[in-house]
Amino acid sequence: MNGSVTISPMMQMTVSKMSGDMRFVGIFYIIMGALYCLSIIGALVGIPLIICGLRLREAADSFTSYLGSNDSGILERAFERQGSFFFIQKVLLIISLILIVLYVIFLIAFGAAIFSAFGGNYSY
Repeated sequence: MNGSVTISPMMQMTVSKMSGDMRFVGIFYIIMGALYCLSIIGALVGIPLIICGLRLREAADSFTSYLGSNDSGILERAFERQGSFFFIQKVLLIISLILIVLYVIFLIAFGAAIFSAFGGNYSY
């Protein structure tokens, strides 16, 4: 086996369109990451976004290369890069959900403290 896989014209068209979409989203992530990096705190979010964008663009390039060569090694590299993108996104999503939960807990605690501070001082 020479490591090549034949793909149908429909799959070639789908992979080509998907690669274009991946490039667009990758550029968007890179730009958004760069904008986040304009602040020091934002760099904590911006740097992973830039890395995500780069991985997605690398995956798109690998998929495009695969269309020209039909080499299964290139296809594996494309999936590996795409998997790296999704792993980083998963980590960012989990961190975001944790921060949202902590924020809601903080708001509830702050609201309860304000309510108890002002709630007991009313006299009629």
